[in-house]
This record gives sequence, structure tokens and C-alpha cells, in this order.
Amino acid sequence: MYKYSYQNKTKEKPVLPFTDEDLAPIVRDILDKASVWIKKDGGDVKLIDIRDGVVYVQLQGACVGCSSSGTTIKFGIEKEMKALIHPDIQVINVPHGWEDKLEQLG
Repeated sequence: MYKYSYQNKTKEKPVLPFTDEDLAPIVRDILDKASVWIKKDGGDVKLIDIRDGVVYVQLQGACVGCSSSGTTIKFGIEKEMKALIHPDIQVINVPHGWEDKLEQLG
């Protein structure tokens, strides 16, 4: 499994020690694994983009409008990415129709 370590000793906005291109296969792998348990509840997760170390995903199916969708993102997907990739990585859910407005999110 993927495990990286990096010490961020500044108070500035964290900069991940990986390019977005480096992150893509690792993020896809984690999302594929998360998708298995999300599908059990009738939902799914789709990778929209990775920009400056921020992972933009979209919950689909039964997850749309579900009161637990925020928990799925923060305490499921993001927690796993923080543990396996980097503690400063962020995951943002992209509402349907906002796929071309990522700069306005988060």
C-alpha cells in the first residue's frame, strides 16, 4: 500500500511534496476501494479532478442528498487519504452541476 511521510514545519498553506499527476493513481486506487463500500449503500464516488493537492470528488447515486455524505467524505475518504498519502491532503465533494466551477469550492 502507499505510504509517504513528509514533515510540514511552516504555518503557510501546506504544499504537498507530490505533483497532481503523481497523486492521480494513488487517489484512484483509494477511491476504487472506497467505492466498494459506498456501492453497498446504493451510492458511488467519482474523481472529478486533482488541483494543487486538493482532490475533487462527486458522490453519486443514493449518496446525493444523503445526510451522511459529508461524513463519507471527511471521515471515510479524506481520512484514508490523509493516512496513506499525506496529512494535509484535502477532499472536496463537488455538487452536481459544479464540475466546471471547482475554483469556487472550498
